[in-house]
Amino acid sequence: MHAADGPRRFEGRTLIVTGAGSGIGRATTQRLLAEGARVVAADVIQQRLDELTEAMHSDRLVTIAGDLTEGTVIDQVLDAAGGTVDGLANVAGIMDGFLPTAEIDDDTWDRVLAVNLTAVMRLTRAVLPGMIDAGAGSIVNVSSEAALRGSAAGTAYTTSKHAVDGLTKSTAFFYAATGVRCNAVAPGAVATNIEAPFRSEFAGARLGPYLQTNVPPIAAAEQIAAAITWLLSDDSANITGVILPSDGGWSAI
Repeated sequence: MHAADGPRRFEGRTLIVTGAGSGIGRATTQRLLAEGARVVAADVIQQRLDELTEAMHSDRLVTIAGDLTEGTVIDQVLDAAGGTVDGLANVAGIMDGFLPTAEIDDDTWDRVLAVNLTAVMRLTRAVLPGMIDAGAGSIVNVSSEAALRGSAAGTAYTTSKHAVDGLTKSTAFFYAATGVRCNAVAPGAVATNIEAPFRSEFAGARLGPYLQTNVPPIAAAEQIAAAITWLLSDDSANITGVILPSDGGWSAI
């Protein structure tokens, strides 16, 4: 069943999606809109948001262009949501060139941690008071197969996604009794436009054999969006603190 023909689980609800201009974020936004949500879609690239707006033709879509590592952009997202945020999908993320520990430059480390972890924490922190007051809310973070093992990415990205899992579990623990849930989806290989070049010959030689042998077929962004929207919805009302692999079985290897 196509999402447009399915239930409208988000009718009358406002949700925020980051990284909404492409890949998993765009697929999540499209599915939420199809199920009746009002979506505040954030992305660092204005053109992607313009293309999303043109494609969706929905008065329930609000877009915010900007870098979520900047507090003013988070403020703009919250202002655009207006009132209580019912759900948050922290999708935005960047790769690290597969750099191993001995080759990490400070700029790469700082940028990857800022986008993949600190921005996620800050936006989560921003929506929590309203969710707590409302006694309900669902936060879904996009983790990674790299949070489950050390052989799927470089050190900075791997560290950031391990930390996202910790942030997810801690948030779930602290706020479970308030009605606020926090979970994460851990994708494997996904067909998106995120740039993932090998910037280290050593890393390529070390990681290559594992990736060539163990990685299942590449998933479509819509498959990950299906897991995200399930966790955002009341269908998963009894689920919190879970790291859900959506990786074609990679995590079972």
